Amino acid sequence: MMMMMINTMRSTWSISILLILLLFPAVGGNNNNNINNDDDQDPERLQLGSPFNFSHYDELSVVPPATISNGALQITPDSANGGFNLQHTSGRILYSKRRFKLWEGIPNTSSEKIASFTTSFNINIYRFPNSTPGEGFAFIIAPDLEVPTNSHGQFLGLTNATTDGSPNNRLVAVELDTVKQDFDPDDNHMGLDLNSVRSNKTFNLSAHGIQISPQVPKNYTVWIRYDRQRRLTAYMAEEGQPMPPNPIMNESLNLRDYVSQYSYFGFSASTGNLTQLNCVLGWNLTVEMLERSEGHGNREWVKIVVGAGVPVAAVVVLGGLGLMWCYLRRKRRAMSWWDHQDANIVGALKSLPGTPREFAFKDLKKATENFDDKNKLGQGGFGVVYKGVLPHENVQVAVKKFSRDSIKGKVDFLAELTIINRLRHKHLVPLLGWCHRNGMLLLVYDFMPNGSLDGHLFGDQEKTLSWDRRYKVISGVASALHYLHNEYNQRVVHRDLKANNIMLDSDYNARLGDFGLARALDNEKTSYAEMEGVQGTMGYIAPECFHTGKATSESDVFGFGAVVLETVCGQRPWTKIAGFQFLVDWVWTLHRDGRVLEAVDDRLGKEFVEDEAERLLMLGLACCHPIATERPKTQSIFQIVSGTVPVPHVPPFKPAFIWPMMMEDSTCTTNTSINENSRSPYAPAVSSSSSSSFYNVSARRSNASISTSWPS
Repeated sequence: MMMMMINTMRSTWSISILLILLLFPAVGGNNNNNINNDDDQDPERLQLGSPFNFSHYDELSVVPPATISNGALQITPDSANGGFNLQHTSGRILYSKRRFKLWEGIPNTSSEKIASFTTSFNINIYRFPNSTPGEGFAFIIAPDLEVPTNSHGQFLGLTNATTDGSPNNRLVAVELDTVKQDFDPDDNHMGLDLNSVRSNKTFNLSAHGIQISPQVPKNYTVWIRYDRQRRLTAYMAEEGQPMPPNPIMNESLNLRDYVSQYSYFGFSASTGNLTQLNCVLGWNLTVEMLERSEGHGNREWVKIVVGAGVPVAAVVVLGGLGLMWCYLRRKRRAMSWWDHQDANIVGALKSLPGTPREFAFKDLKKATENFDDKNKLGQGGFGVVYKGVLPHENVQVAVKKFSRDSIKGKVDFLAELTIINRLRHKHLVPLLGWCHRNGMLLLVYDFMPNGSLDGHLFGDQEKTLSWDRRYKVISGVASALHYLHNEYNQRVVHRDLKANNIMLDSDYNARLGDFGLARALDNEKTSYAEMEGVQGTMGYIAPECFHTGKATSESDVFGFGAVVLETVCGQRPWTKIAGFQFLVDWVWTLHRDGRVLEAVDDRLGKEFVEDEAERLLMLGLACCHPIATERPKTQSIFQIVSGTVPVPHVPPFKPAFIWPMMMEDSTCTTNTSINENSRSPYAPAVSSSSSSSFYNVSARRSNASISTSWPS
């Protein structure tokens, strides 16, 4: 058996199992060391990594308006690609270096063989804000590379009104449909398409908690398997989650009845009156190679599985022993590795510039009353924060206890401590010290007696936050952001600007906190340690982050703009108001109509300065401009807030979002991981980086192999 492997990593267990499989031909006593490069019969070992690379168009057939852009396979166009009309389009991208032999032999005889395959891919089906998505996306097995004419809309780039349902199509597809046609059960389903877009079977995805193209964009992973029992199974989950135990689709299918003997694998999608951007972010594929001589491979397989009981049993026993040895070896290594990592953590902490104070765990335990829930100040993805009083000093503190007990948690801990330990600014939450005990990680901060901005805007306070204090808070955050981006010796991107991370001291001065997502950028390397997918809170995240997977100083400015509007309006950024999905859209409409001051928080009554309110509202809109390059810089922001320079021009109509091109930019930090085999969120993950291998092609039979690789 020959495999086209598109996996970037294997665990020791997986490798052991693979080695057992590779031993089977040797047991049969038939080693074939000859590699024949016949184009029609030798599948290759392809790795479509992340990002997809323009230099390998010869590997993929890209049928316009599909394109490879911005690190993704874009099956239908976006507004930045070549001026394509977004409506009524259909595209395909298929692996075209060679076709795969999927069946051979005489039907219903012992000579008949049908190739098995397995694939997984990460997708993002993006709907434009305040719109309905359409039409659909499909994984396809097709006899040719071209897109049928007039295959847009309901036909998903698969067929058209003339050919739909014809057995001559020789086409199998697994569709993800976002528009309900007359023959569809709903507008959110997976379907099995056999020569027709009128699905043979459909499966409602809402029942599995899946929305193909949600209002809040999500990446999904899809797994599709076809096995020797001639069953096609499909699974789907949010990116970063393991493959679910139960498939969404589990259908009996004789592939031979529907596909050509030699076929291509890939993707197809379409738009109609409604539009969506159909992106593939990573792709793994494994296809079984059928033997060249009819019958020979089948006899060898039967001989191994049925007639070679003792040798096969011996191999299985040896394999089992090998697996046990690997497990014990890994366990020993893991124990010593964690001990080593803990030592490294302590060493790194004690070598930090300025050496922040090390707290005794018993003191923090006593200060927080054994981390009692009644002292809990808040909780996020990186840990829980408790209020405490240091026993010997009678000083109030905030103790952040990291929740992740993995290496990722240690990386988060060190990242936050390393950055904030060196930051010195009156509008940042001061770090007092740290604690590390038996793998437990804690940071100690100065306690902020007036809580968070979020608490004052949306909490149970009897008295609303006054206009003067709101303006003072925005001014302080602008000052802190300017320091992070321009005044500190390394540019720091916070990546999680939101009202809940803005603390207020005893004088209601703003203190920006929670640097769990922040990264310091090296201006020469323009990169940092990667995170697990787009992080942050919806409404504060710039739209380009969902596509580029990068955090920038401009995306921080977007978050600041969201905070400004939230503070002035007294409404959360994701608030549905007056028929709009987001606060910014409502405020922009009021600006268009010349009524922008109507957005000011009603709770303030007339107790605000109109000129200041208008200035902040226009600044908030400017910072939330859909195009990143149009947003003001932090130096200008600080001057606008202080009233020394006017607000930049804000167009009356909110501009359309344009997908940004991937450009070299020293302000960018990669923030996603794509093309993972598994993740623990995007996903830890096999991360994309400039040094990752985009393609890795090899052919293997028995003990002989040839291989070619591109940048690795």
